[in-house]
Amino acid sequence: MFNHFNFDSIYRECEDCNSLVVMMCGVAGSGKTTFSKQLEKEGFVRLSIDEEIWASNGRYGIDFPMEKIEEYKKTAETKLQNALLELIHKNKHVVIDFSFWDRSRRDLYKQLIDKAGGKWKLIYLDVHPDVLLERLKERNKRFDANSFPITEETLTSYLRGFETPQGEGEIIINNGRSCS
Repeated sequence: MFNHFNFDSIYRECEDCNSLVVMMCGVAGSGKTTFSKQLEKEGFVRLSIDEEIWASNGRYGIDFPMEKIEEYKKTAETKLQNALLELIHKNKHVVIDFSFWDRSRRDLYKQLIDKAGGKWKLIYLDVHPDVLLERLKERNKRFDANSFPITEETLTSYLRGFETPQGEGEIIINNGRSCS
């Protein structure tokens, strides 16, 4: 999926700092978890809000009512923020597998990382909506922490609310611009 991305550019940055924190940014289905797992193979600690919710509460809409998701997200995010700060203080490299759909949250995390002594890198995965829809149809058939069901209507809502990074120091990776 990321055959054309030079991961060495990230790995080289690890040599220049005590703790590099890669912030993944993209809509559901854009490839954040796949990208994050590649970094994890190279020694990064991966923090995933979806996996934290799954581990603590089960599967969205099956093991707990959908109305609880926002409450569970807040609890999971607080736990992961604490883990992030601890990992930075231990000089670990981290990849945050969140959507970072809004600029204010991205800015908050950048400040947290800077204050803790880490260095951040924002990776934005740019994917055409038609490609996202096809990926999500496949993903919805799975049963794991990273495959909670997302309907076409939900995807449309996500796309409307998503604030595309611009001028934030982002690295843009085109991960599927068209269906052909």
